[in-house]
Amino acid sequence: MLKGLALTPPVLGRISIGKVVERNGKRLPEKDDQFTITSQVQSRDGWLLHPLNDELRQSKEDKLRSIPIRLLFNEPELNFRADYTLFDRQSGRPLCVGNGETCKRAAQDGIQSLPCPSPDACPLAKGGACKPYGRLNVIIGDEDSLGSFVFRTTGFNSIRTLAARLHYFQAISGNRLACLPLELRLRGKSTRQSHGTPIFYVDLTIRAGMDMSEALHKANELDTQRQTAGFDQRALDDAARRGFGNGAFEDSEEDSHVVIEEFFVNSEPASTSSQGESQPAPNSLAGKLEALTSQSH
Repeated sequence: MLKGLALTPPVLGRISIGKVVERNGKRLPEKDDQFTITSQVQSRDGWLLHPLNDELRQSKEDKLRSIPIRLLFNEPELNFRADYTLFDRQSGRPLCVGNGETCKRAAQDGIQSLPCPSPDACPLAKGGACKPYGRLNVIIGDEDSLGSFVFRTTGFNSIRTLAARLHYFQAISGNRLACLPLELRLRGKSTRQSHGTPIFYVDLTIRAGMDMSEALHKANELDTQRQTAGFDQRALDDAARRGFGNGAFEDSEEDSHVVIEEFFVNSEPASTSSQGESQPAPNSLAGKLEALTSQSH
C-alpha cells in the first residue's frame, strides 16, 4: 500500500445542489433548489449528467428533491467526514485540516500535528479561507455495492443535520447503519442572514413510504442475509478506516480544484510566477502557513 495516499471509497459520480456557471469570463457557483447527479466527466459546459439524474425523476419537468440511498459503512464518521479545511487557492492542495482541537498542517518539512483553535480564532482563517467541509459517500441503486456517489458541502446546516442523523440512525438500528433504507432529502429554511430568501440544505431520513418500524425490520433482514452470505461489514469498516488513515489529507489536488471552484468564491488570483519554485512567497497563503508553523517550534 502506498503510504501518504488516502484510500477513499470508489466514486461513480457526484451529488450537488448547485452548479458552476460562467459569467463575464468567470466561473462562479450558483445555488439550486434541487439535486443534480452528475458523472465524473466534465466538459466546457459543466459536469455531464449521470443517467440516474433522469431515472429518479417522475418526469423531466419534475425537480429532484429526494434520492433513495444506502450507506457503505456502519460507522457514521466513515460515511461522512467533516473537518475545518484550509485550501491553497493557487495549487488547490489542502494545507490544513482540523477538528477544532487538533489539525494536520502542511509545512516545508512535512505534515505537522498542531492545535486547532477553529476558524473563529485562527489567524490563517481570516476572510473565509478556512471552512467547515463535509464529504458524504452514498450508494444509489444496486448496480455496484461498493461504488458510491459523493456529496460535498461547506453548508453548516447540511453538516450539522447529516452528522446528527447518522449517529441517531446508528443508535436506533443497533449499529446496522449500512443496512437501513434511507433517503437524501432537500429541505428549505429562511434565516436572518438569508434576509427571508430560502436556503436549501440536505437531510437524511427513512425512505419515503416507510415508517421507522418497517425500516428497522428491513435493516435486520438485510443484515441477516449478508451475514449468511459471508458479507463481513466489520471488516469493511476496518478496511475503510485504514484507508482514510493512510494519507494526511483525503482530497487530492485534482479534487481540490473542483472544491475551490464550487465553494470558495472569493479566491485569490492565480499566481503568474514561474513554476518549480519550492519556497512560498512570504505574503502568500502558503508563506503565512510556513511562518506560523515556524513560530510554533
